[in-house]
Amino acid sequence: MKVGLAGFPGAGKTTVFSALTGIGASPGDRRPQIGTIKVPDPRVDRLAAIYHPRKTTYAEVTFVDFPPARDPQRRAVLDAEAVAALRDADALVEVVRGFPDLAGAPARPLEDLDAFDAELALADLAQVEKRLERMRKEKGHEREQALFERLRVALEAGRALRTLGLASEEQAALAGFAFLSLRPLLVVLNVGEDAAAAPLPEAMAARAAAVGAQALALSAKVEAEVAQLDPADRPAFLADLGLAESARDRFVRASYALLDLISFLTAGEDECRAWPIRRGTVARRAAGRVHSDIERGFIRAEVMAYEDFVRLGSEARCREAGKLRLEGKDYVIQDGDIVHFRFAV
Repeated sequence: MKVGLAGFPGAGKTTVFSALTGIGASPGDRRPQIGTIKVPDPRVDRLAAIYHPRKTTYAEVTFVDFPPARDPQRRAVLDAEAVAALRDADALVEVVRGFPDLAGAPARPLEDLDAFDAELALADLAQVEKRLERMRKEKGHEREQALFERLRVALEAGRALRTLGLASEEQAALAGFAFLSLRPLLVVLNVGEDAAAAPLPEAMAARAAAVGAQALALSAKVEAEVAQLDPADRPAFLADLGLAESARDRFVRASYALLDLISFLTAGEDECRAWPIRRGTVARRAAGRVHSDIERGFIRAEVMAYEDFVRLGSEARCREAGKLRLEGKDYVIQDGDIVHFRFAV
């Protein structure tokens, strides 16, 4: 799963990427920078403390820092190259400047968010109009044409496609077009160090919600300093700033949720692990995340809720209390399920 970072020049996009991933910028390099981050999960920590496994594995999210538009004189995020690159992402993060620039100009985060969303809509509108032009010359596309006419009207009005409440079958029909304004969007307000502990401004939260996005605030400068500290020193540093946890952890969790991912868990002396899957995945498909042979030879899934396991203290006690269930191939895996798959090959 890829999360693509974008933003206007000066917003601190690459600084955010570097602070989160530890990967430094490469000046002049037009290639996307890729970094993978582990998703903090106290459930995995708790299971590891119980089983003392040889290996502990967390879910991961891959972040891609795409290069900005080539024309520095044009205040824009997207050009043809950037559009093509962003279409490869499963979700988007827009980094918005929340501090004065080098010349002292104040931040205008609401205007930046609106401008970015307008760019996504324009990029999608070009695709929609091109497809409509082809369909008008052909027959047998009445339902698809009606859907694309709806999209055209919304995009011409500057509305992101993610705000239309498209039905699941409509979204499936559009999957191959990789529309940018249909992508899940997380808005990151990059603030100065003096505002690192301040909550996200209500106006920013409201504007993000209006365009169907989630939002959070962080200080890339602070996050960079936190990343350089010894892990044992980080809690005290954050406490001095009035922060309960690193914004990095909040950012990673928000990005994970943005992709509509959940984690099921496996636990034992060999490994305690979180396995990311799409929400709504059935047991047999989830088994394939562990190994394709398990999916092919799936018999059943033995399932315990994480909360039941922690409360009762062991698998044996969950079994005695009737909290270990046998589920078939069509069972929908829930977030935090501890699963053992039975299979035959």
